[in-house]
Amino acid sequence: MADLRTKFCGFELQNPINTASGTFSAKGSGSFYDYSKLGAVTTKGVANIPWQGNPTPRIAETKSGMLNAIGLENLGAEHFIKEELPQIKADIGGSGTKIIANLAGRSIEDYIDVAEKLNSSDVDMLELNISCPNVKEGGITFGTSTDMVEKVTKSVKRAVKKPLIVKLTPNVTDICEIARAAEQGGADALSLINTLSSMRIDVKTRKHILANKIGGLSGPAILPVAIRMIWQVSGAVDLPIIGMGGVSTGEDVAEFLMAGASVVAVGTTALVDPTAPLRIIAELNNFMDEHGFENIQEIMEVRNELQS
Repeated sequence: MADLRTKFCGFELQNPINTASGTFSAKGSGSFYDYSKLGAVTTKGVANIPWQGNPTPRIAETKSGMLNAIGLENLGAEHFIKEELPQIKADIGGSGTKIIANLAGRSIEDYIDVAEKLNSSDVDMLELNISCPNVKEGGITFGTSTDMVEKVTKSVKRAVKKPLIVKLTPNVTDICEIARAAEQGGADALSLINTLSSMRIDVKTRKHILANKIGGLSGPAILPVAIRMIWQVSGAVDLPIIGMGGVSTGEDVAEFLMAGASVVAVGTTALVDPTAPLRIIAELNNFMDEHGFENIQEIMEVRNELQS
């Protein structure tokens, strides 16, 4: 059996499979599968205070994917620390699964506030979400400007001691300059990609499918975009990457690793098949056995071959 262990931000993960923010919860995911078998779990976005989110309808299927405009609805940091985090810790037990808390904010002060709260909690790493396309303030307005990316990253990094992962938006002209700005700001790692800004119209009702009009496209349709951007970013900066965007099979994970990711997050497919993360681990193991890969590092080294 292949060795699935991988290193990320100073931690050794039992495998490279993670959950994408917004698609995991202790209660919901834990009722379908044992997530202590994953390398890491990333929480839904956590803000310093409760957020109501966007009006409904805010989720819809589309060809080869899904549109969502949830708007980062959450019950706030205090609720997360007191109610949700203890459940995640209990479910993980001594497995070694790492906890990554996704941080939401509408201003730099919001980000610093929630980061400080979670820095003193039992989470292992923090993921700074500056790339959500579904909020009117904050989110993507930070992630599309190199100056703002560097500024917010630097401000939050000063406030925390835990590893800081910056989540990048694909809705930019040059993803590499945004990645460099995050690196310059002191990011310990990057995660990409978030959803692609998209819209659908119901031609029969003559109404927008989403109440927010514009939402984020995820699912298999965006996988080639994610692979391209991870390939570019991994060559532009010297930071480890959590890759995501349309992952639905073990072979998809191998492709992300070959493109330059160290960890791979499963998102939308887990909403279709709630046990997908465990299936994908098994498929990755089978792929490695069939193709002679003894460990994850050997898959990642394929990137060097692709450059030649």
